[in-house]
Amino acid sequence: MGVVIDASQLYVYEYFYSLQGEGVYSGRAAFFIRLAGCNVGCKWCDSRDSWLRESGKSMSISEIIDVVIESGTKIVVITGGEPMLHNLDAICKELHKIGVRIHLETSGSEIFSGSFDWITLSPKKNKACREEYFMKASELKVVIECVEDFLLAESYASKVDENCTLLMQSEWNAREGIMPKIIDYIKKYTKWGLSLQTHKFIGVE
Repeated sequence: MGVVIDASQLYVYEYFYSLQGEGVYSGRAAFFIRLAGCNVGCKWCDSRDSWLRESGKSMSISEIIDVVIESGTKIVVITGGEPMLHNLDAICKELHKIGVRIHLETSGSEIFSGSFDWITLSPKKNKACREEYFMKASELKVVIECVEDFLLAESYASKVDENCTLLMQSEWNAREGIMPKIIDYIKKYTKWGLSLQTHKFIGVE
């Protein structure tokens, strides 16, 4: 029996129960809700099939709540695409009612909505990040593809709260060349940590 709530619709590209592969919560079990639609269009994106809103299935919030409850998860990660193309106020309200933590993964390019226990901000150099996100971020995760990206990372880091965790993550296809440089950088500037895409190394979603 579904939870009787607002019948608002979200366009969901996919949902699945797996392990968080990146950032502070790497290795923790989490239920992922990947929303359809993205206007950022990173060339290295590994979920580009979700870019079009039409790629998603329209689901009511009650349907989403049902699959989350069935999973038994304690952490729900809302990701994309760019999830903030959707208004997330209602889904967050209902997820908190069932007692789960809500994590957000966003580029920060769109107007903020929703209520979250953890916000991973990953600004992209081809799309401006709205200033409001910098002070909301729990962790700042910057994808490093080339050495010029270190300067970009520092410009982002200058804007976040002092309690925000700072992470660098190599672009997957450039990792062999850039990873040694990231390691050297972190050893020199120890406020930064390393995020690995561990889900790719262990072969899970």
